[in-house]
Amino acid sequence: MDISSIEKQSEDRINSVFWDGATTQMVKIGSGALSSVPECLDRLFPGQPVVVVADRNTYAAAGRAVCEILRATGREVLDPFVFEEDELHADYDQVEILQRFLSGNQAVPVAVGSGTINDLTKLAAHQCDRPYMVVGTAASMDGYTAFGAAITRGGYKQTISCPAPVAVVIDLNVIADAPSNMNAAGYADLIAKVPAGADWLVADALGVEAIHAEAFGFVQTHLREWVSNPSGVRKGDASALLGLSEGLIMTGIGMQRAQSSRPASGADHQFSHLWDMQGHTYEGATPMHGCKVAIGSIASTVMYEQVLAMNARDLKTDETSIRAYRPAWEQVEQSILDNFPDASLAEQVVTQSRDKYLDVAALSERLQCLEKNWDAIRSKIEKQIIPSGELRQMLADAGAPHEPEEIGIDRKRLLASHAQAKMIRARYTVLDLVAEAGWWTTCVEDSFKAGGFWA
Repeated sequence: MDISSIEKQSEDRINSVFWDGATTQMVKIGSGALSSVPECLDRLFPGQPVVVVADRNTYAAAGRAVCEILRATGREVLDPFVFEEDELHADYDQVEILQRFLSGNQAVPVAVGSGTINDLTKLAAHQCDRPYMVVGTAASMDGYTAFGAAITRGGYKQTISCPAPVAVVIDLNVIADAPSNMNAAGYADLIAKVPAGADWLVADALGVEAIHAEAFGFVQTHLREWVSNPSGVRKGDASALLGLSEGLIMTGIGMQRAQSSRPASGADHQFSHLWDMQGHTYEGATPMHGCKVAIGSIASTVMYEQVLAMNARDLKTDETSIRAYRPAWEQVEQSILDNFPDASLAEQVVTQSRDKYLDVAALSERLQCLEKNWDAIRSKIEKQIIPSGELRQMLADAGAPHEPEEIGIDRKRLLASHAQAKMIRARYTVLDLVAEAGWWTTCVEDSFKAGGFWA
């Protein structure tokens, strides 16, 4: 099968999953797909003016071409809105700037960019009560078709509720021309769905958060296929980039279906969000989202490998034993205040941690559930995860970070980040599993000692 046939197959597979009421109604993916932008607008926004939203790099990559293509059709095209910052971040103040601009016209926003541009446009358009579409410029993250925008507000990285785009266009020629490290970051973001899937399977088995079968399937059914050619991603191979792009788009659709980031995000992403909240930079720049998630994915997988070596039948599930090892809430709260000196940030972290802190009786019940269903839970984890050494090599083959020092995180900080990442989200992950079971020393700390994975 030639590449054009494979592209058509991929596009058809994506468009076949949409349901009644889905926000996204059209996805165009393939070589030369920029030419389909007018088709999307004619179908969804007939006769309406449009405005391209981009930064300087993405305007050069595809924004100028989109403007020219649209003007050639006779459609009214406003002068583009181009962010001029050298390093643009998805901060709420940038959302407000774009929102003020959009409030002054009635144009349909066409976001041309990747993660940051898409999230800024997504939220600003929503706050103007206006749908939008996106033209991707790199296969760098899974948010193109996702429900919600990842925005930093008041120093706190959060997913703010807002609808996905009504149309997405991914031109593989543009993707192939993107900086290779951006597509490598996208590969890392996609392969993170492996440990994230394990987190959801465990949360479901313990009665914490039920799996949305359709959304889970959108992400997991073809995941191993999408991540099977990491070296092809690094080399810019057309079929590898197509698989990567399809996987990222389908992941976003999974989030859209579930109205939650759970299909795409587990402990792996919490490491990334933590480092964002800490304002982490390396060599003068903020590491890309996928680069941070790469390290978080390895960390999650290492913990799961240690979990597989444990025997839940040895758990002490009585309330007296739990009180002996599990810190009281007052201790947890003090630890949060010690780790997050900014008062407003600490307040939000306290809220997240408090939401998932169980009283002793409830924790005893959960641990009994773990003990009773251990064989089935263990089997699900074992089938889901990729061995840590293999995962690290796949990331390396894609050109993504596979050692924490590559993003400026030393081993001491990575160890501390495990506890901090657990604090910042109410979502149940492997971090909570090992803490609640009393396995923290074995599954986390021992990995940093002589002979351990992170030693």
